[in-house]
Formats: sequence, C-alpha cells, structure tokens
Amino acid sequence: MPVRIALFALLLLLSACSKPLPEDKQMYAGEWQSQEMYLLILPDGTVAYKRLKNGGSTSVNGPLKEFNGNDFVVGIGPLSTTFEVSEPPHEVDGHWQMVVDGVRLTRSPD
Repeated sequence: MPVRIALFALLLLLSACSKPLPEDKQMYAGEWQSQEMYLLILPDGTVAYKRLKNGGSTSVNGPLKEFNGNDFVVGIGPLSTTFEVSEPPHEVDGHWQMVVDGVRLTRSPD
C-alpha cells in the first residue's frame, strides 16, 4: 500500500508538467496490465510505466509530451521515451486491449 501512495504522490507532482490527452486519444486513458508490464495513463497526461524483462525492471514516470500517430512520447526535455503502439486501444470480447512495445495489455475495469 505505501508504494501506491508514493506512486500517487509522484503522479500528482508530474501532472503539473503534462499535456492532457487529445480528444481522439481518450481511449488510451486507464490502467493497462499484463504479467510483465504495467502502464497507467491518466486523462491529464500523466504516465507511469513498469516492465519486467530479462530478470530486471524498467520504470518510466513522467508527463505525456505528444502522440506520433498511435505511438506516444513520455518525458521532460531530452529525457523522453517513445512507446510504440502496434495495436491502439480496441475492444475484444468485452475487454479493452492494446499492444505497446510488443506486449498485449488489458485495461483494468473502471
């Protein structure tokens, strides 16, 4: 529970620097997960990401800078990361999914 509180505090701090999601990208908002990846995209443009891979983990927490087609860029200034979206959010059997950096994610229910 303390980790979620710390993450929430960090997200509030970063939200001051973020750009809100564009109207045509609102479906990206939500908590997306798979076994090896967690991605939180808030409507205000705040992004939190964690991925487990090859025995290690990578985390990115920051403001949304922009969308390039379906891909999106997160970070501040030159410190940014591009997330490649090969399948944008879409509904499959009543569940929202998208593929980011080659990983199929499912959005948690609201």
